[in-house]
Amino acid sequence: MSKKNSIALGTEPISKLLITQAVPASIGILVMSLNMIVDTIFVGRWIGPQAISAITVVLPFTFFIAAIGLAIGIGGSSVLSRALGAGDDEKALRVFGNQITLTVLISGTLAVLGLVFQDYFIEFFGADDSFKDLALTYYRIVLYGILMLSLCMLGNNVIRAEGKPKFAMYAMILPAIGNILMDYILINVLDMGMEGAAWATFISYGVCFGFIFWFFVAKSELRLKVASFVLNSKIVKEISSLASVTLARQGVISVLGILVNNVLVNYGDALDIASYGIISRMLMFALFPVIGVTQGFMPIAGYNYGAAKYARVRETINTSIKYAGVLALLIFIIIMSFPDFFVSIFLSNKGGDTQTLADNAQLLARTPNALRWVFAATPIIVVQLIGSAYFQAIGKARPALLLSLTKQGFFLIPLILILPPILGVWGVWIAFPIADLLSTLVTGYFLNREVKTNLKVQEQATT
Repeated sequence: MSKKNSIALGTEPISKLLITQAVPASIGILVMSLNMIVDTIFVGRWIGPQAISAITVVLPFTFFIAAIGLAIGIGGSSVLSRALGAGDDEKALRVFGNQITLTVLISGTLAVLGLVFQDYFIEFFGADDSFKDLALTYYRIVLYGILMLSLCMLGNNVIRAEGKPKFAMYAMILPAIGNILMDYILINVLDMGMEGAAWATFISYGVCFGFIFWFFVAKSELRLKVASFVLNSKIVKEISSLASVTLARQGVISVLGILVNNVLVNYGDALDIASYGIISRMLMFALFPVIGVTQGFMPIAGYNYGAAKYARVRETINTSIKYAGVLALLIFIIIMSFPDFFVSIFLSNKGGDTQTLADNAQLLARTPNALRWVFAATPIIVVQLIGSAYFQAIGKARPALLLSLTKQGFFLIPLILILPPILGVWGVWIAFPIADLLSTLVTGYFLNREVKTNLKVQEQATT
């Protein structure tokens, strides 16, 4: 490698490092979430509420395929960060090459299967006859480009592991700008409807893939060889054990999305799915700085743990929780104060037919209160996010996996199965803050125990 940008992860002050890592990650996530939120706004305003429902039922499967790259990226980058911290450059190259091969094989296979069985899947995801055709149109075109998105998710995490977060930020900004521009042209100017929304998304994937490919050819410290792409069983096992944490978490999120869509159709109607679509976009958008701190935390913690600098690891945990906690409290106050405003952004109160206007009025009546409930426990979720990310960053796959599944898998999915038969649609919304509270208590316990029984002991042993 020609440069050692990653060395700064073990020498710079933690607060400075966290800001350096988290700000670009936060901006990148903000732009990516703006990309999705603007896409939904354009679809809701220019096509109608049924189109929001269509995108919402498609998202779980496409999200899961993209999460293959995200999981392999995060899991492999944990291995890569520790290899860089230990000075093992050759292993870092082999890890990156194996990440690419695994992503292409797994994501590509899932995309093909998704296209072959598209009619079955779209009904299974929760689409009813009122918006099934819209959902199929969007689903089909997006799947054509989903492998590019999966590789982008992989590459973005590797870029951060190299200690170059600004380039990771650019990789999110460029496609987001492209998608918003193409949405306007294809939906509004060319009047291509749902097909236009889908092709705009496809083009954004291509833009992201092109930028990341350029980075690794022109700017990266990782100069891959052909041999780097050959799967190595030991490396694959190491990547997989950590990638399973993210993949399980994202897989459970996809299962959750499918479950919520079906429960909402059974106990409500298609407009309740549209409400959930708006809320899920707000979750991605509003929490961008908290998620950015979490992503910025991981390479710092992983590098310093690999370099046996345990005091810095502990400082990284405390600083990250403090910064993310303040941000989460601000987000909570804003959402609780202006829920109607955020919901109204997605809806048009003029133009369209009578049914569309009536549907918009219904959404504006239903969604703000649901939005408040879903965000009710926001100030405390940082402990759960940082806690599970810590175990993943230091290579402890089993506790990372279990803790990452606590909210969606162990608490939220059971609550959504239990509460709606008793409370109807409202049971879906109140399940979210209950799951947040329970998962935070569990993660906080294990994180506190880890710091006391592992980090402090190892810190004392090295001093």
